[in-house]
Amino acid sequence: MSREQMRILGIPVDRLDMEGALARFESFLNGEDCRIIVTPNSEIVLNATKDPGLAEIIERADMVIPDGIGLVHASKIIGKPLKERVTGVDFSYAALGLLAERGGSAYFLGAKPGIAEKAAEKLCGQLPGLVCAGCRDGYFKPEQEEEIAEEIRSSGADFLLVALGSPKQERFMYAHRESLGVKAAIGVGGCFDVWSGTLERAPEFYRDHGLEWLFRLKQEPKRIGRTAALPLFLIKVLLHGRKDGDK
Repeated sequence: MSREQMRILGIPVDRLDMEGALARFESFLNGEDCRIIVTPNSEIVLNATKDPGLAEIIERADMVIPDGIGLVHASKIIGKPLKERVTGVDFSYAALGLLAERGGSAYFLGAKPGIAEKAAEKLCGQLPGLVCAGCRDGYFKPEQEEEIAEEIRSSGADFLLVALGSPKQERFMYAHRESLGVKAAIGVGGCFDVWSGTLERAPEFYRDHGLEWLFRLKQEPKRIGRTAALPLFLIKVLLHGRKDGDK
């Protein structure tokens, strides 16, 4: 499939809407290799500008979904507006719906003990046809990664959802992409907490106005230090945007 990208602070982002993202995901399911999907927000893009390893993973990813509202604002500053914001949680749920229609299976890796299982149980109840190939929490040591990758391969899963937080989830997917045995893998951050009911998702008003960060901050005040990422990101885009827009 053809692929159109733009760069924000030098980091590539796919110019696609939900329909296009799902069409590409379906093409991944029809392929043979493991395709990597990343869902950057402002914080992840900022981190990638300082982390060459993370930047390379995003550069080589098979789909880079514009998750954060900051990326949409940045694209307008640059003069190349993105088609729409495609949130990781909405895309992942819709992708699981497509998988369910095919009777496909998903493996859920990450979050605190028991959360992946709760998320999988609720999703399988909401999406008839979806098969849970396996679950594992995100509390493991680096030396256990190969064992976990083999466990995922042995499960026969078609789709891997990794909720380890960034950049750990991106590093895990990329490092083990050739041994996972899945058709696609995506980093989903805190999605398991939302799907399991552990955390409440922001109401529609907050989502429509790009204020999910504010709702999340109300739920988890300890995240206050991370809220500085969005204004810092937009300031950097204002200073750097002309260079991106000329590419």
